[in-house]
Amino acid sequence: MTARIYYTDAYCQAFDARVVRAFDYEGRPAAVLDQTAFYPTSGGQPYDVGVLGGTTVVDVVDVDGEVVHVLSSPLPEGAAVHAQIDWARRFDHMQQHTGQHILSAALVRVCQAPTVSFHLGSDASTIDIASTVAPADVERAVDEANRIVWENREVAVRFASEDEAKGLPLRKESARQGELRLIDVPEFDLSACGGTHVARTGAIGLIAVTAAEKFKGGLRLTFVCGGRALRSLRQLRDAVAGSVRVLSVLPQEIPSAVEKLQADGKNLRKTIVGLQAALAVHEADRLLAVAHPADGRRVITEIYEDWDAAGLKTIASSLIARDPVAVALVTGGPTATVVVACAPSLGLDAGAAIKRLTDRFGGRGGGRPELAQAGGLSGHTGEIASAARALLER
Repeated sequence: MTARIYYTDAYCQAFDARVVRAFDYEGRPAAVLDQTAFYPTSGGQPYDVGVLGGTTVVDVVDVDGEVVHVLSSPLPEGAAVHAQIDWARRFDHMQQHTGQHILSAALVRVCQAPTVSFHLGSDASTIDIASTVAPADVERAVDEANRIVWENREVAVRFASEDEAKGLPLRKESARQGELRLIDVPEFDLSACGGTHVARTGAIGLIAVTAAEKFKGGLRLTFVCGGRALRSLRQLRDAVAGSVRVLSVLPQEIPSAVEKLQADGKNLRKTIVGLQAALAVHEADRLLAVAHPADGRRVITEIYEDWDAAGLKTIASSLIARDPVAVALVTGGPTATVVVACAPSLGLDAGAAIKRLTDRFGGRGGGRPELAQAGGLSGHTGEIASAARALLER
């Protein structure tokens, strides 16, 4: 079995080892070493990367008790190799994982809310708790967690037999059998865990919960620690500064300013709808005045650059209500929108015409025989309008 250096020395950044087995793992070169400091994906914590004997370690997995190093190029069996861990990635994982232990313990102590799962992501981490917790209580738990961080308590690693562990105050009962590796924050948390952790809580720096959402009848908390917390603060600072500059308000006034903008936007949309409805009547008059019969049928096509689908439908509906015409109206943008309307007396099917257009130009749509629409069409608006006219003139 590979000796796992990270079990007793999470701060080991470089080591020497021997390749005891070289093989392909899922189509990629891989190696098992006599000892390793590379952590394999386990317990919610991602794998380490780095350099091994001049090749890159791209993944590390635990397969039937063996630590398998997946490599960018093969290494010969029996080779003596020097390894270097990507320390920035490792230390970041240590900060997040130790922070999770402390935050989870604080949630139990303050809110009686045990953690049921943990995931360490590339930008932020999450813990799921089985019950809902009030926002104020979450903040109390965060304050308690940071108190432990700033007291710079020792984070000890020790081992216990299965029988010994039964008599210990573990935060969560372990399902593992045999000897257990325990992470101990004195007088605060004791947990069975195989992950990598900082030596003292002060190295976590800060624990910040950035989001809380209901999840599977409980609560999912998103959090960041250490360097991630600093990056998160900088992103928040830049976002607030940009909002202050654009809105010309103080930081604390941003929520009310955004609410006002939303209300103004809603009122403007109502005004636009009303103006389009009034203008639609005049547009219908104009289009009817210039429309000429084709094979005894009047077909109207027009391209509008600044109308939305609702406005086009208003014009089209007004046209077929006043005269036995067939209408195809198109508006442009990154993708086109088309509205087709047919007076019932013509015996045409607007929905069928829309299907033919989406079959040719893409997009999605549908509707009734007298009125249908589609959006997301790819193509020049003039080409789409010509194709629609050809369908209506058949």
